[in-house]
Amino acid sequence: MRFISSLSKSVAVLACVVSLVIGSLVFSNPAEAANYEVTMGAGGLQFSPKQVNVKPGDTVTFKNGMLAPHNVMFNPANSPDSNLSKSLSHNKLAYKAGESFDVNIPADAKAGDYEFFCTPHRGAGMVGHLIVK
Repeated sequence: MRFISSLSKSVAVLACVVSLVIGSLVFSNPAEAANYEVTMGAGGLQFSPKQVNVKPGDTVTFKNGMLAPHNVMFNPANSPDSNLSKSLSHNKLAYKAGESFDVNIPADAKAGDYEFFCTPHRGAGMVGHLIVK
């Protein structure tokens, strides 16, 4: 009789563990994409932050700060995927304070360091890096 009682308890515990595992897989939230903000012309002719670490699916919002106009061009020569660099670039200049635009990192983005710059202020050192992990 004790054997049957012990076996019943073991089966009940096993059933609970299986239910918890299945429940956590079914009802857990997948990792959500993150949104990062980079200020263009923050405290001078620079990006702030100068480096952003992202994952595929994330979004980077580039927001106009001071000393406009600004844009963001990705350098195909200094990127692991020149076609992606071209597609991420935002050639249009932002003139108004607070004006912004989003750069969405595609799900299939190749990992690596994507250099970007502001066309009017590149010579002044307005350069940044988007690191796709």
